[in-house]
Amino acid sequence: MHQERIEIIVPEGKEKERIDIFLSRHLATVTRSQIKKLIKDGNVTVDGRFVKQNFIIRPFNRIEVLIPRNSAPLNIEPEEIPLEILFEDNYLIVVNKPAGMVVHPACGHTSGTLVNALLGYNKKISDVGDSLRPGLVHRIDKDTSGILVIAKDNYTHSQLSGLFARKDIEREYIAFLWGNLKKSEITISTFINRSKKDRKKMAVALNGKNSVTHFYVSDRYKLVTKVKCILETGRTHQIRVHAAHIGHPVVGDHTYGGRGRNLAGLNRELMNKAVKILEIMERQALHAHKLGFIHPVTREKMSFQVDLPYDIKTLNDFLENNLKF
Repeated sequence: MHQERIEIIVPEGKEKERIDIFLSRHLATVTRSQIKKLIKDGNVTVDGRFVKQNFIIRPFNRIEVLIPRNSAPLNIEPEEIPLEILFEDNYLIVVNKPAGMVVHPACGHTSGTLVNALLGYNKKISDVGDSLRPGLVHRIDKDTSGILVIAKDNYTHSQLSGLFARKDIEREYIAFLWGNLKKSEITISTFINRSKKDRKKMAVALNGKNSVTHFYVSDRYKLVTKVKCILETGRTHQIRVHAAHIGHPVVGDHTYGGRGRNLAGLNRELMNKAVKILEIMERQALHAHKLGFIHPVTREKMSFQVDLPYDIKTLNDFLENNLKF
C-alpha cells in the first residue's frame, strides 16, 4: 500500500465551512464516508495540525490529505450495456461513447462505465497499466460524446500509446463556444495543472503539462461560435480549459463557466435565446468527431467519423434557424 498526498490551499474569500463538507466537494474520487474515515485516522491536517471532521476552515488554510492507495486490483464486474461499435477486429475496438457515460471505474462510479460495458461485451482487453482502465489508450470526459479506441492485447495497447505519444493520431472535436471569436484560427499553448482552488478542476498554470489546442471557426452565430478543435496533446479537460482561458467557454459547461457566465447585458430577445440554448444543452457542447491512425498490426490507415449526437444537433439546428448572422 502507498499514499497519495494532496495539498489544498483554501482560497481567499472562502466562507466558513466544515472541513468534511469542503473536502467532499474538492476530492472528486473520494466519497463523504471515506473523507470522514481519513480525518478520523489522522490522514488530514490543517496547517500541520490534526483536526476533527467538524473543523471550520478559513481562507488560506493549508490542508494536507494523505489517501492510502491499495495496490491490489479492483474486481471490475462485466455488465451488459449497449455499445455503439464503429469497428472491431482481433486487435482493437473503436466505439462511439454517449454523453453521460463514465469511461472507467473510480470512487463513486464502480458500475455502468465504458470499461464495465467492454468487459461485458468482450473479455479480451489489454491489461497494461492501471487495473481500473483495461484497454483504455485515451479517455474523454463523462459528459463529452464521441470516438474512443480500445486495445484488446498488450502489444496493440503499447503501439497505440506510442502513436498518441508521438502525436501520430488525428483527433478532431466539434465544440460550440460562447461569444464571437475574433480570429478564424487560433492556437492556444499553455501549461495545464490541477487547480489550486478546486481539486475537481484543471487550470492554466505557470507549470504543469504542456498543452496545445488549435481552434478553427466553422460557423458564426449571434451569441455562439461553432469551432473545430484539433488536439496536439491530450490533457484532462484540455479543450474546455483552453476555451474558458480565452474567454469563450464551451456552451453548457457546468465546470468552466459555460452556463451563462458571459451573458450579462444581453437584450431581452437574445437573453431568451440564450436561455433556450442552455435548455437544449444540459452538458458541454463538445463532441469527439473524428479519429484517425495507422493500425498497429495491419498497418492500414484507419479513419472514423461520427455525426453530432441528438442534443448537439438540436443546438446546431436552433442556431441555424434563429441566430444566423
